Amino acid sequence: MLSDIEIAQNAEMKRIDEIAGNLGISSDYLEPYGHYKAKLSESLYSKLESKPDGKLILVTAINPTPAGEGKTTVSVGLAEAMAKIGKKAVLALREPSLGPVFGIKGGAAGGGYSQVVPMEDINLHFTGDMHAITSANNLLCAVIDNHLQQGNSLKIDQRRIMFKRCLDMNDRALRNIIVGLGGKVNGVPREDGFQITVASEVMAILCLATSLADLKKRLENILVAYNLDGEPVFARELGCCGAMTALLKDALKPNLVQTLENNPALIHGGPFANIAHGCNSIRATKLALKLGDYCITEAGFGSDLGAEKFFDIKCRYGGLTPSCVVMVATIRALKYNGGVPKSALSSENLPALEKGIENLRTHIENMYKYHIPVVVAINRFGSDTDDEVKFVEKFCADMGVEVSMCEVFAKGGAGGTDLAEKVCETIQLCSGNNQFSPIYDTDMPIKDKIETVAREIYRADGVNYTAQAEKSIAEIEKLGFGHLPVCIAKTQYSLSDNPSLLGKPENFRITVRDAKLSSGAGFVVIYTGDILTMPGLPKVPSAMKIDCDNDGNISGLF
Repeated sequence: MLSDIEIAQNAEMKRIDEIAGNLGISSDYLEPYGHYKAKLSESLYSKLESKPDGKLILVTAINPTPAGEGKTTVSVGLAEAMAKIGKKAVLALREPSLGPVFGIKGGAAGGGYSQVVPMEDINLHFTGDMHAITSANNLLCAVIDNHLQQGNSLKIDQRRIMFKRCLDMNDRALRNIIVGLGGKVNGVPREDGFQITVASEVMAILCLATSLADLKKRLENILVAYNLDGEPVFARELGCCGAMTALLKDALKPNLVQTLENNPALIHGGPFANIAHGCNSIRATKLALKLGDYCITEAGFGSDLGAEKFFDIKCRYGGLTPSCVVMVATIRALKYNGGVPKSALSSENLPALEKGIENLRTHIENMYKYHIPVVVAINRFGSDTDDEVKFVEKFCADMGVEVSMCEVFAKGGAGGTDLAEKVCETIQLCSGNNQFSPIYDTDMPIKDKIETVAREIYRADGVNYTAQAEKSIAEIEKLGFGHLPVCIAKTQYSLSDNPSLLGKPENFRITVRDAKLSSGAGFVVIYTGDILTMPGLPKVPSAMKIDCDNDGNISGLF
């Protein structure tokens, strides 16, 4: 059996100008990065402006487990399957972060015969977007410290600098650091810290910006610190936002690649969903809607994180209206949610499946609260028994949702045609009756927005706030930013803020420990539980298995 990277390396890719040509994109709008990837130029947007949008399909999932759900694999497989049934679909996905690639998660380009390629490039550096974001972020940090060194005319309180450095790697040693040591010539000593690039506000800004002008305006609106009088200091006051924009101007352009079956895919932006807003860029999604009759996109982790932020943040800012949600699950993961250890998931266990499927029920019900139809995609494994499959099919029938047993990992597009047909049929049945709306009004107080998500999506009994959270929320509202949506940082493993509570937890409360204003991105980050914005490497990182031979051939990447 071939590994993911071996399958990708054996793929017969077409040159990127041919992939673009199939979408009606001429070479005038293409900025190639080698033979098999390219950026799409700014002028393409104005060319397509009058073209009607296609239908927007969001692929999301139940809470992730060690058993795996395969959300990206299903997303890619669905795009392949759409082509198999004669539909013009464009995939719009996030690009992977190097931290998880070399950490515990591995690559994020799909799996088996449902991948985007060139897989190695997409997972390693790609077109340099992550590096551009890191550089722009750290330029602002360098300017802040230089301002302190050069006299501090803005009277920045070095104890209240809100903007952190970033790095696109899991490195726990950098979470809390001291900078400026070594005497006067080396700067002003102060506490600082790093977060991973995909959790940075600059990443969120890139993904939510609608144009280069909007990008620059958002950068200018970043809250970087408070001064000694307790007043806010914004990035525009430091005078470096033009330079930051210069670093990001090419990174703002979506990247065009292809699937294993030579169908188009836009890969752009990659904020995590547990610590950021978890969606690819608005620009890539909007471009895909213009280029195809269907745009297939995904949001990170379970629907309690990625889909909620997709609807309440991305769709709100992008003016997007989704037509259908595909909810990905595996029978293995449902049994894990029912209490079966990972080592026993290959054995039939209907009682555990019956208990664990409540997690799927909750996610489906939550999507209905946004008034969007749902199709369930079961990423099928060889160990799934007929009785288990029948149980899931009956469960979905009783809920009134279509379900499809997908085999896209093993068969590519051919293994997803049933899913593609059911998605198209569902969209057709619901056309003309789309009542999508976010779950809360942004004019609500910040606490009311948090409590709405906690009650309606997490199914919590209520919310507890630490003294620090109370102080931060009051300060943000006093500054006049209480009208922004909330971006809740929470564990991905549970509907609660406790990763050990699987299935459908009951009788719990969410604890908010702090809040941070991301005024450039346009949301308030709410920190719950023990969630961290700089992950660490596991005991045996994936990096230990990755190698490169003398001819440049990469192995061990998955």
